[in-house]
Amino acid sequence: MTLSISPDALRTQSLRTEAKPQVSEEEMRQAVRTLLIGLGEDPDREGLLDTPKRVVKALKYLTSGYTQNLEEVVNNAIFHEDSNEMVLVRDIDLFSSCEHHILPIIGKAHIAYIPDGKVIGLSKMARICEMYARRLQVQERLTSQIADGLQEALQPKGVAVVVEATHMCMAMRGVQKPGSWTASSAMRGLFATDDLKRREFMDMIRHNPKLM
Repeated sequence: MTLSISPDALRTQSLRTEAKPQVSEEEMRQAVRTLLIGLGEDPDREGLLDTPKRVVKALKYLTSGYTQNLEEVVNNAIFHEDSNEMVLVRDIDLFSSCEHHILPIIGKAHIAYIPDGKVIGLSKMARICEMYARRLQVQERLTSQIADGLQEALQPKGVAVVVEATHMCMAMRGVQKPGSWTASSAMRGLFATDDLKRREFMDMIRHNPKLM
């Protein structure tokens, strides 16, 4: 099955790199080197010689979601199925970077949808989450992008997303409140209009099943 995505959705969902300035990897490494000097370090000492290379490699990996789009991530893993019951994947590990300080956002995402004749491979729900997380983010936008991405890919009757995360920019600096968590939600379709469906979703993510 070919995933059909509108032009407007592609512009907002894929966020490919055409808007990004063309900067070579060597220029990026030099920028890291400049930062090290500005911090009072000697980038030529043994322990820091390869740091610019490592930092650039790490940042490229942590923001690799910019080089992906929804169609590539889903990769035709959508199947016709006569089902209209909620599908939930909970406790998806989430690692992102805040766009204000480029410090880690660490948490979990809970994603559900109500099918409308089609289902998606379960791993793809996690992949969609991962794609948007691997960009510079604010949690509210990340939550909405995950919901809109699944909605666009599958056209279900409803999508619900809750993200619970801790932000290192709050824990390590600023107010320095380690242990604080931020929760955000995005509801689409039936989850936005049907109180019972929304409550069912919230009850399911609060429930902590134990494997027997």
